[in-house]
Amino acid sequence: MALTKDTTAAIVTKFGANDRDTGNTRVQVALLTERIKQLTEHCKTFKKDKGASRRLIILVGQRRSLLKYMQRTDLEGYRALIKELGLRK
Repeated sequence: MALTKDTTAAIVTKFGANDRDTGNTRVQVALLTERIKQLTEHCKTFKKDKGASRRLIILVGQRRSLLKYMQRTDLEGYRALIKELGLRK
């Protein structure tokens, strides 16, 4: 259910400045987005799994907070990130 090391490493190298840049806001949002996609599919399959549903809501809130921070500090980077991740249409 969790992200594999390979998936995590690929996301970090794609969105970070280097392969060890895990604290970058862009990297954190991308990792949360991938985890949210996985949990969404899980919750569609197992509708009565309330723990997973709760965790999904928590992760969406964390991502929203990071995106609000990014919108305040780096508006152009925020717009590029949501376009690249396909978050808002």
